[in-house]
Amino acid sequence: MPAGRRRALEAIYGFARLADDLGDEAPGDRLAHLDALEAELDRALAGQARHPLLRRLEPVLAGHLLPREPFAKLIAANRWDQRLSRIGTFAELLDYCALSANPVGELVLRVFDSASPDNLVRSNEICSALQVVEHLQDVAEDRLRGRIYLPAEDMDRFGCAPGDLVLRPAPPALRQLVAFEAERAREMLRAGEPLVAALDGSARVAVAGFAAGGHAALDAIERAAFDVTSALRRPRRSGVAAHAVRIWLRALRRRGRP
Repeated sequence: MPAGRRRALEAIYGFARLADDLGDEAPGDRLAHLDALEAELDRALAGQARHPLLRRLEPVLAGHLLPREPFAKLIAANRWDQRLSRIGTFAELLDYCALSANPVGELVLRVFDSASPDNLVRSNEICSALQVVEHLQDVAEDRLRGRIYLPAEDMDRFGCAPGDLVLRPAPPALRQLVAFEAERAREMLRAGEPLVAALDGSARVAVAGFAAGGHAALDAIERAAFDVTSALRRPRRSGVAAHAVRIWLRALRRRGRP
């Protein structure tokens, strides 16, 4: 990837990682920490940041004319985490993804000067799918933090109780629920794949890689027989590469190339 865009994406990642760490790991009043991060974001937009990660972000904000809103949404997602105990419906989970995941895709597209309305719609599909995959991987960890991201309506449908989310091995009801949500995520990844055909160069490589990583993670969950509490395996690099090639070839066909 071109060095300038790589540095821009690393700076955006640094901000997102900082926000998540403040929301998940920081001691003390996490809401106050997040308020301080939002104030620091405003200083960075004015070219007056103090935190080293925000100072690193300053030239990216200015050079790519990045708006405040996607960064503010990432902070809002972590505020939601401080109050969240359960999510009721899949629609509510997608609302959460619109804060926690989709802004990252928007920022990536803006770095590549490709944030058209159609591209953002497809990016949201991929980013929301990746967030759902992460929640499936972290079922037990999230439960121990007092959070359940699996929709309550789906847990009821499969007869899965909150206590099941930390059992090892995962009971049948949890495995069935995870299989159901995994297929949903797979469908969302496929729905977002036309974005790859709309992009060029390193942007296409990056987005194909993101989507391929999601597919490979779902493959790993499936290989573990959907036991995400005890037998989860890491995605295989060969699987990521294979999915990336398939996504790339489908993108070429969409653009009418042999």
